[in-house]
Amino acid sequence: MAKNIPIWPGSSSFDSFAGTPGPTPFSLYDSDNSFSADADKVADWCARRLGYPLTDIELQDQNFFACFEEAVSEYGAQVNVYRIRDNMINLYGASTGSNLNHQKVSANLGGIIELAEEYGVEAGSGGNVTYYTGSLTVSSSQQIYDLTNSNIVSLESGTPGLDKIEIKRIYHEAPPAIVKYFDPFVGTGLGSQQMLENFGFGGMSPGVSFMMMPLYYDLSRFQAIEFNDQIRKSAYSFQLVNNRLRLYPIPNGSNFTKVYFDYILKSDRSDPLKGRTGTISDMSNVPYTYMTYSQINEPGKQWIRRYALALAKEMLGYIRGKYSAIPIPNADVTLNGSDLTSAAQTEKEGLITELKEMLDQMSRQAQLERKQAEADAMQQQMNKIPLKIYIG
Repeated sequence: MAKNIPIWPGSSSFDSFAGTPGPTPFSLYDSDNSFSADADKVADWCARRLGYPLTDIELQDQNFFACFEEAVSEYGAQVNVYRIRDNMINLYGASTGSNLNHQKVSANLGGIIELAEEYGVEAGSGGNVTYYTGSLTVSSSQQIYDLTNSNIVSLESGTPGLDKIEIKRIYHEAPPAIVKYFDPFVGTGLGSQQMLENFGFGGMSPGVSFMMMPLYYDLSRFQAIEFNDQIRKSAYSFQLVNNRLRLYPIPNGSNFTKVYFDYILKSDRSDPLKGRTGTISDMSNVPYTYMTYSQINEPGKQWIRRYALALAKEMLGYIRGKYSAIPIPNADVTLNGSDLTSAAQTEKEGLITELKEMLDQMSRQAQLERKQAEADAMQQQMNKIPLKIYIG
């Protein structure tokens, strides 16, 4: 029974486990020379901290190596989770093909801009969905039109009635005041025409005298024309419900014959991937792998050693907990398995909390807040310095 439990022999040899199975369960760091060099030292240190050689330690070298490997991977996981959380907005849409271990992630607005593009599509101010142009042929005295009718609707992309479209803008507006601004009864001599061309009006025939008026006169005339049309004429407007378009005023065959509109294909918007694959979408596919042990600094390695000791203490507690007491001549020896397990779990929780608090203090937000506090303190000190007095 208990007497058959193997105990720590006093030394270990990581390199003696060449081949399969290896010295650690997952062989995550076995090929790292720094890891293999430290493995025997960590095993010896943990055994001494657990009481060797004053007491027997019911663990073998592979147990210590497994604790060491788990401690390194736990440290790497905590650091990488923090880095994902702190940089996720900068990583959305990046390639998953590159390893981000020990790499600096630069802050950028790519994620924010990509999010804003979705709103830009709806606002008609940009985005990543293509706007197309279509036209509707109107008929005299007909007010309501079916936009799925391919006989009267022409689309730049897609087929009316087959491809679902969403109208984003309809160009159905009153003619601008500029077309009525100029006096239609003015004479058009050769000299007037040459002057018009110098002003960039081409073959139009407005009154030359209007060009010599002050600018406020032009603005007043524009307002008068628009106000007159608003009061005395039917307003140019439309109503779009589903695929039925109602036009105001009713076309009469002379005021307009076509109505143009911008639209998007609903299939373009409903594609969440938009042709993009192999990019970071959430924390599960951010390309962080197991850390390279040799690139971990000494403070990190110290945390790893302490965590490996807590794991070894927990493992030893489980082993001793299997045998609450060992009989000896005329007495029983009570083992401290439950005490070891409880202490180990407390130490593990404390180390995880310590590491998380340290990582939180190193977040981009925390660093900016410290910089702000430093700048404020510096400004307060500078305010107390008297200004120099210059005497001419």
